[in-house]
Amino acid sequence: MIFIKLFFESFRFAFSALRENKTRTFLSLLGVTIGIMTIIGIFSAVNTLRANLESSVEKLGSRSIYIQKWPWGGGGDYPWWKYVNRPEPTVRDFDQLRQRATLADGIALEVGISEKTLKYLNNNVEKVYISAVSNDYYKIRNLEFQAGRYFTDSESERGTAVVIIGSTIAKGLFPHADPIGKTIQALGRRLTVIGVFKEEGEGMLIDVSLDNIAVVPLNFARNVINVRNFGPSIIVNAKNGISLDEAESELRGLMRSIHRLSPKQEDDFALNQTTIITAQLDTMFQIVNTAGFCIGILSVLVGGFGIANIMFVSVKERTHIIGIQKSLGAKNYFILWQFLIESVALCIFGGLMGLFVVYTLAFLLKIIAGIGVVVHLDEVLLAIFISTTIGLISGIIPAIIASKLDPVEAIRSK
Repeated sequence: MIFIKLFFESFRFAFSALRENKTRTFLSLLGVTIGIMTIIGIFSAVNTLRANLESSVEKLGSRSIYIQKWPWGGGGDYPWWKYVNRPEPTVRDFDQLRQRATLADGIALEVGISEKTLKYLNNNVEKVYISAVSNDYYKIRNLEFQAGRYFTDSESERGTAVVIIGSTIAKGLFPHADPIGKTIQALGRRLTVIGVFKEEGEGMLIDVSLDNIAVVPLNFARNVINVRNFGPSIIVNAKNGISLDEAESELRGLMRSIHRLSPKQEDDFALNQTTIITAQLDTMFQIVNTAGFCIGILSVLVGGFGIANIMFVSVKERTHIIGIQKSLGAKNYFILWQFLIESVALCIFGGLMGLFVVYTLAFLLKIIAGIGVVVHLDEVLLAIFISTTIGLISGIIPAIIASKLDPVEAIRSK
């Protein structure tokens, strides 16, 4: 009960100091507020970017392996000269893998044809990404439709002139009409629209959203273009219960066998996993987090000096009251804890102000820009822990000084 009374009394003193010295207290708490806001703000920004990235990677297929000519990556030390003469994946590679792979749930061949124009009557949509895919593509990506359907096996096999379009294309070509069953022009041919993808919105990765993509059967595209000139990819989805490393090991052995590579020869193909994308950005995210944390800690420390200044002034102003408390029997630890709790209360208040600013900005971003900011509970707890620690550090010396005051001298100080 004594501790509870002490706790509430210290809070009362803290808020009394806030009311009596509003400007001084506000300026002192500003450092803690800015520091906590910086730490949580940067952590939240990185979490939001990571969540959007993972969402985009999920669309590519989190359990997928892409067999391509070029390894994913880049930078100044990217050995492009090792890969430039590699062969592109072929339809023969695709057919062989379909026959021999045992750990795959689905195998698809995809060819991307960028910046094409689609036409319907007097309406045009430019810079459309046309994706020619084999029938198993629906096993790789989670395709949701707002209207229509996917290709049938017969349409894929025969290369029927049909197309599935994204929601942005549908709005551009058919602003006031139902697209299903309409005939559009693309790649110099007439195609029948059989489906419209559900609107996804833009992701962090290029060509991930289906909103501005038109999908046609691979065998149709083979009759119109030379698919080898457009960087084809073979996409393999691993079976449930099979790790990506196991699936990759099997694919590497099969591809080396299909390409008749000797044991001494290097791979002439790349096996790319979507996890490569997130791994490359994790280092950057970690650097940003560390930098933000250091900047925030410096701001909090500056705020801590301000809190310490308030506590020294508070001890000076309340020396007479401390003397009266001691003369009435108050122990040293009572005075010590009184000022420590007051210091912690001030810092926590500054930290809560920082959190309030972050959540307010997050709410405004959600309303204005539709961006969902991710703020994790453990980071909120970290902010409270930092505020509490800074409060203890800032208040310990003034609290010790107050607790050791001589009661007679303290009473005379008035």
